Amino acid sequence: MAIRPRYLSELGADLYCGGGYPIHEFDRGRDTGWFERQVRMRITLSLGLVALAFASLFVGVIDISIGALWQDPTAWEVLWISRGPRTIAVVITGGSLAICGAILQMLVRNRFVEPMTTGTGQGAALGILLVTLVTPTAPMLAKMGIASLTALATSLGFLAIVNRLPPTQPLMVPLVGLIYGGIIGAGVTFVAYQADLLQYIDIWMSGEFSGVLQGRYELLWIAALVALLSYFAADQFAIVGMGQAVTTNLGLNYRQVVVTGLLAISIVTALTVVTVGMIPFVGLVVPNIIARLAGDNLRLTLPMTALMGAILVLGCDIIGRLVRYPYEIPVGSVFGVLGAGVFLWLLYAPKRHAV
Repeated sequence: MAIRPRYLSELGADLYCGGGYPIHEFDRGRDTGWFERQVRMRITLSLGLVALAFASLFVGVIDISIGALWQDPTAWEVLWISRGPRTIAVVITGGSLAICGAILQMLVRNRFVEPMTTGTGQGAALGILLVTLVTPTAPMLAKMGIASLTALATSLGFLAIVNRLPPTQPLMVPLVGLIYGGIIGAGVTFVAYQADLLQYIDIWMSGEFSGVLQGRYELLWIAALVALLSYFAADQFAIVGMGQAVTTNLGLNYRQVVVTGLLAISIVTALTVVTVGMIPFVGLVVPNIIARLAGDNLRLTLPMTALMGAILVLGCDIIGRLVRYPYEIPVGSVFGVLGAGVFLWLLYAPKRHAV
């Protein structure tokens, strides 16, 4: 018997946790401090993001102090043209990629996948390369559109491969994703080598924000909008994570929700690659950290996932500016090192299910 769609929001919030474990409302009721912990965590993350954003405005090659803002008009220009847009771009990128990672993990039903390591980011780079080869003078929106389509195609390819893997071996999914993305990335590199575009392709493969200025990051607002709209479908993504049979029995169109989720992931990934390049492990690390700290209720944890993603990417960006000052290390390299370590921790750490 199918359940009417208007009841799906309650079902999605109460029946699903990302790894396939049930969330029992009676356990939550016994824990009188659950709500207080959720509020406290959100306030802490919000204050942390505000503090890092404020620090980001004053970290860079050009020395700016709070006092200089009242005396030097050039300081305001630097903030308005460079530091402010860069900080906004970092926050949007980190939050959007973290949300996309959480959604992809629901669709694939595996905690160890994320868009940049399963072929989606490499597919976006392939689309940009094709546009560059065919129509080099194409506008940025055209590049974004083609990159989104190729990212969606490679995401569907990965999903088709995953559906044929044995469900009893979940660790095969991230390994296949790494191989799948590596093959696509190798193809992109080979074509770029043949066309003498290797230096150009490095911009897409290594995410960094040093080139973000006013007028060069505004497409990321589309990614922010897509990530925001994804929140309203969080319960449907959670139900899809329970499997096709359960999804159909609950009255949802399984394929429609999956394509919707992959489309959102593809758009955000394409916009990120076009604007700042690939930043790996954000969509892998952040959702797992939030799941361990706050549980797997997607509707409740998605805002915290976005905040944590923005905090970690912004923190890595600040570290990249300071480690070799006055030079910069790409944020993709910094987060790649951090993400690899956290990924190993997630593999070997004992499981703990929060509610």
